[in-house]
Amino acid sequence: MKTHHHSFVSRFHWLAIPALAVLLAFSGCKKHEDAAPKVSAPLHAPATLTDDAGWQAYYQDVIARHSDGVGGMVSPYYLPAPGGPDYDGQYARQLQMVSDAVARGVLPDNMLCFMSPDSTKMADLIVEAFKKTSPGSMKKVIILFVGKAADSDRVKAAVEPSGAIYKFVEFN
Repeated sequence: MKTHHHSFVSRFHWLAIPALAVLLAFSGCKKHEDAAPKVSAPLHAPATLTDDAGWQAYYQDVIARHSDGVGGMVSPYYLPAPGGPDYDGQYARQLQMVSDAVARGVLPDNMLCFMSPDSTKMADLIVEAFKKTSPGSMKKVIILFVGKAADSDRVKAAVEPSGAIYKFVEFN
């Protein structure tokens, strides 16, 4: 009886191993498919300047797609379209925050991101804020400006003396 049992276990063992291997191979393939990143189509800039929620969603999508090389923090700065309540106050507070941050210095591998439905106004803010930056003080810091191509050159000129890496993404 013992030999018979051993023989049954041996046969079961040899059948079970290939079956288990096949099962693991298929389950491994499934896990691999599930682990593959799902790439969605990029969002487009909203058609209206006042679609604040749409602009913020678009902005988050752009940041996610252009944050390669960021090993530290991402600091987003968003200014809504002009005309809202306390717009001038929002602009002044945002300018003060950015000016203080760049004057203190930003650690390498961090990213500062800037966007507004009013590209020109955000470009004005960046240019003004970077006047307080010491030359070479922001090496390996990434500056992402999302706006209109017409505003990019002056933002780049304001950012470059700091030593930061300048990235520009045009509204689409």
